[in-house]
Amino acid sequence: MVRLIAAVCIALGLAACQSEEPTISVSSQNAGDNRVAKHLFGAMQTGSNQRSQSFGGYARGCQAGAEQLPETGPTWQAMRLSRNRNWAQPVTVDFVQDLSQFAATQDGWEGLYIGDMSQPRGGPMLTGHASHQTGLDADIWMLPPDRLNLTAAERENISSISMRRSAGAYTNSNWTPQHEAILRAAASDPRVARIFVFPGAKVAMCNSATGDRSWLNKIRPWWGHHYHFHVRLNCPDGATGCTNQAPPPAGDGCADAARWVNNILNPPPPDPNAPPPTPRAELTMAKLPGQCVGVLNAN
Repeated sequence: MVRLIAAVCIALGLAACQSEEPTISVSSQNAGDNRVAKHLFGAMQTGSNQRSQSFGGYARGCQAGAEQLPETGPTWQAMRLSRNRNWAQPVTVDFVQDLSQFAATQDGWEGLYIGDMSQPRGGPMLTGHASHQTGLDADIWMLPPDRLNLTAAERENISSISMRRSAGAYTNSNWTPQHEAILRAAASDPRVARIFVFPGAKVAMCNSATGDRSWLNKIRPWWGHHYHFHVRLNCPDGATGCTNQAPPPAGDGCADAARWVNNILNPPPPDPNAPPPTPRAELTMAKLPGQCVGVLNAN
């Protein structure tokens, strides 16, 4: 499967397949620090008592002064509370609350179930995501909430629902106009940089969108993302320590999504000369922005 994904990435030449890790300058503060970063950040239970700020890139960074999304609000609930990943920068918390208010206007939706955001001080996670490190990412469940009084135990055991058919080439019967409306509202928000969703959903929206189609540019096909969609925000204005991902290519991106679908339905043959995949190296503190040591050490 890894080789197939690599082959698809090469065949498509999509910007989404390129590395999301920007070049990070290492200061003397953490040069030579070979401690594994996920063990340090994964152990932090609270945010730092600092001014709110993101440092580095989405897949190689940390966050200072994070806010915790309240576990329950009038139009949302944070899920999987045991993970303690409902922390983010203030702009992300505000965005999630705003989008949940819009979702609550949709037929059959009481609001949103919110999945992983970031750890209290960001950084690499012990399990799961490679990104979500700077407090600017959030996973939104595809499951329409019919009530917002789930207990903590229920939030650990309830699951979202899949929207995909044929390995992600098409949407299934769970996909509704309300899903598209919520994704469109999210992508139309100027705070949003891009949204990751499975290829069939992007093609479905390309086929049904009318009028202004500019919002489709931010909807990017990516593997998985059929139980939830992943929203990534831009670095806030004036956040000099934060590194944005390169913007998506111009246009609505629908032709690219169609190629993803074609490669799912008609996988390209594996390259017999392709080198074996290189395991991802553990991120050490030396590979993170120098400010991340201060984030760890802050009260």
